[in-house]
Amino acid sequence: MDARTIIAGVRDGKGLAPEAAQWFARGLADASVSDAQAGAFAMAVLLKGIGPDGRVALTQAMRDSGSVIAWDLPGPVVDKHSTGGIGDSVSLLLAPALAACGVYVPMISGRGLGHTGGTLDKMESIPGYRALPGIEKLRAVVAEVGCAIVGATEEIAPADKRLYGIRDISGTVESIDLITASILSKKLAAGLDALVLDVKVGSGAFMKDMADARALARSLVETANGAGCRTSALITDMSQSLGHSAGNALEVLEVMETLTGASVNEALWDVTAALGGEALLLAGQADDMDAGAAMIDTALETGRAAECFGRMVAALGGPVDFVERFPDRLPSAPVFRMVPSPRAGYVASVNAHALGDAVVHLGGGRLVGSDRINPSVGLSGLAVIGEEMAAGEPLAMVHASSDAKAEAAVAAVLAAYTLSEAMPDEPALIHERIGPEDVK
Repeated sequence: MDARTIIAGVRDGKGLAPEAAQWFARGLADASVSDAQAGAFAMAVLLKGIGPDGRVALTQAMRDSGSVIAWDLPGPVVDKHSTGGIGDSVSLLLAPALAACGVYVPMISGRGLGHTGGTLDKMESIPGYRALPGIEKLRAVVAEVGCAIVGATEEIAPADKRLYGIRDISGTVESIDLITASILSKKLAAGLDALVLDVKVGSGAFMKDMADARALARSLVETANGAGCRTSALITDMSQSLGHSAGNALEVLEVMETLTGASVNEALWDVTAALGGEALLLAGQADDMDAGAAMIDTALETGRAAECFGRMVAALGGPVDFVERFPDRLPSAPVFRMVPSPRAGYVASVNAHALGDAVVHLGGGRLVGSDRINPSVGLSGLAVIGEEMAAGEPLAMVHASSDAKAEAAVAAVLAAYTLSEAMPDEPALIHERIGPEDVK
């Protein structure tokens, strides 16, 4: 077997057999497959597709190209993945809430690139937090605390890391087959019993329209179940920021206010409960989604989720008193600017992608992978669709490192908001569910 034959088979519409996928993934991981061959493979998959069986084969092969964690725990191992959006800090609420419900959550997450923030960047705004502790530390923290939010090491799905970089420079990022295998190979390498997917749709999401979001969700659910992991997906709204804040430390602050009950963001809470209810159902810990969501509600309301979060932070090098002292422990920006509403009216629509870009240009995100993050900058108090505004009332607050960056962000936020005379319909938070039974 050789790379040229495998590439030609995909190019000619013959799909990807499991043995070919395993050979190619090993070649990606050990560099016996060249960059040119990897790019040709990615383009062939983009143009011809590999079908459901090929997606399962490629996912399993890339999963198996590195370490696959085996667990010996008294409860099921579950996780959640989001396709990314603005102000989406659900992971920080959900991991400890699930742990408080008796399941184990090795949440292997990523960094932000483009207009969305990454879960690891948010966690690293907590002083001392080690987001790349290695597999053995991940095992220890999950066993002790119940959850750990960390990044993938070199040991996890190395074939995906190589192919991901090739896709970025070869014009093949949009392939649903490759997106599916990339997401799931890393997640399934964590040795999961169940996985819930949060597929975003709207102006701030990777998938802007419902048809594309549904196609990705179905591909992910079908492939994960085909690879042996019980999985479902919720398609959730990203026509505006999910949280009232966008920016790393600001989102952690909002999460902590929600976890401690100081100031609850209902949208964040509701999406967290829905995804958690689905995860507990898949893991056999709840009879249905509603019962699972009620368990998540209780974990949040009683403070058990906050306690788990604090123990996780301390176990991974952060402050031992983070839950009690989080406002003092998080960095803050030196410059603040209000974004005044230009006139009276209702918030009719929001360009969430533009809000994400504003955070990136403040220094809170990356234009290229090597960019350094400023954890303190971002936006807070974001007005939501349907909110009535008086002239001069704040649409948002800008947190910046300089006056010049603050003024640029004010202009960007103003351009992202559209006001109307009449009150618009508020978008639904959850549009659709796709479960294992929907893709058989």
